[in-house]
Amino acid sequence: MRRLRNVKIVATLGPASNDYDMIRALFEAGADVFRLNMSHGDHAEIGERHKIIRQIERDTGRPIAILADLQGPKLRVGTFANGEEELTEGQSFRLDLDEAEGDSSRVRLPHREIFEALEPGAHLLVNDGKIKLRVKSCGKDHADCEVLVGGTISNRKGVNVPDVVLPLAALSEKDRKDLEFVCGLGVDWLALSFVQRAADVAEARALAKGRAAILSKIEKPAAVKSFEEILEVSDGIMVARGDLGVELPVQNVPPIQKRLVRKCRAAAKPVIVATQMLESMIESPMPTRAEVSDVATAIYEGADAVMLSAESAAGSYPIEAVTTMNNVALEVESDATYYNIIDASRGGDKKTIADAIVSAAREIAETTPITAICCYSQSGTTALLVARERPHVPIIAMTAVEATARRLCLSWGLHCAITEEVDRFKSAVVNAVRAAIAEGFAQPEDNIVVTAGVPFNQPGTTNILRVAPCEERLIFKTEPE
Repeated sequence: MRRLRNVKIVATLGPASNDYDMIRALFEAGADVFRLNMSHGDHAEIGERHKIIRQIERDTGRPIAILADLQGPKLRVGTFANGEEELTEGQSFRLDLDEAEGDSSRVRLPHREIFEALEPGAHLLVNDGKIKLRVKSCGKDHADCEVLVGGTISNRKGVNVPDVVLPLAALSEKDRKDLEFVCGLGVDWLALSFVQRAADVAEARALAKGRAAILSKIEKPAAVKSFEEILEVSDGIMVARGDLGVELPVQNVPPIQKRLVRKCRAAAKPVIVATQMLESMIESPMPTRAEVSDVATAIYEGADAVMLSAESAAGSYPIEAVTTMNNVALEVESDATYYNIIDASRGGDKKTIADAIVSAAREIAETTPITAICCYSQSGTTALLVARERPHVPIIAMTAVEATARRLCLSWGLHCAITEEVDRFKSAVVNAVRAAIAEGFAQPEDNIVVTAGVPFNQPGTTNILRVAPCEERLIFKTEPE
């Protein structure tokens, strides 16, 4: 099941991908990570999908990452007596805490925290930005607004508040229950919605207690402004372009995406580019040319992963969507300019022995006939550093920790292999050679680079690099050096 590309594919599961046969078909078509959307489906359904993924993992003998995406607080208006109303440009419209059903002049907004944060001049966006309001005056229980962009407003439409940092926690009561449930299942990543500040991530990490890595979704202007602080306390990032494109001018999103991807790479933390990548494939077996270019752009930028949402969860062509994404990745990564762009964007502070080791491993692999870099990694940190280098040869991440292998499935270029614990470097080299040959990355006449740390099985000890002739190492046993 060796992948012939470096970028990873995240596929969301849902009604269209809900049984063993379909989920396995998605995996075989190219999905590396499966996303469980906690906004849809009850715990029984989520638990069943998790169980199926782990069965496929056992049947194929390959680690698979599972990402649970928490819903986050949802800001919505109340209901209308007539079900909906038409707002016209220039009219006045009030949002308040009154429980009475709405009409053409007002509607309930059951979020006191919003009123406490609003100031005159702030904007509110309703129904994915289709309706735009400007606050003229406000109090602790109301906001009198002018309609800047009119349209139909109906029951429980979503509200975005782009201009202010809301005094809302990123985790609702539902999120806390969902977090505990999926951590109990054994998911590998938690995607945190509605992140505005680093403290939001710290709260989720405290609740997860090390049972899952934390991935922060960047979907609010406040998160963009505080990105460096959020990145520092996160294990990974998702550039969630849906709400980001609602709360910011759409033309701002592409440069933000490029900037965030580069910062994540410099920090050696995986980044997913998400939302509407192949949106038309929800209903069509063929994507638009613009969608293909969008996927290709994220790959050229060096994103660790690209994500399918409704395309694989609820669309009519989930397998075709994954196959298309896989084929785009193969074509882009075979382009002669791909590594020119990737190499030109290489960066990040290199201050440690591990930084020097992995940088040297890449240099050796690109200047001598090396077929793969094999890195031993207890916690996953060294493997992430190798991935940051974006070498031109495959990377085999070897670890005795199953949870580490699964989490690394999200990161660029890492082919994850679970190995037995070793306590001598010679044993590590032998195992690396055997894995490289078994997985199709090398032949007996080839050379590979092996990195590891002594003493073994301790995080953060990477201090050895060796060029290993495969043929020579295959005859070795595990006698002491």
